[in-house]
Amino acid sequence: MNLERIKNLREDNDLSHKELAKKLNISQRAYSHYESGDRNMPLTVLIGIADYYKCSVDYLLNRTNKKEINE
Repeated sequence: MNLERIKNLREDNDLSHKELAKKLNISQRAYSHYESGDRNMPLTVLIGIADYYKCSVDYLLNRTNKKEINE
């Protein structure tokens, strides 16, 4: 997983850990651990991040550089 990409998305959208964690319905501490790589990110959180930023999970996982979702 490309944690740097996830961090950059958050920062590019001017969100704090706390703000994004609230949108994902998780604690700020948990989100901080996921983004730093201290804990493995659950699939539900990864999907929540992709849904929030309207990007593909493949983009978050660094499997593609195309951010947009094919619909």
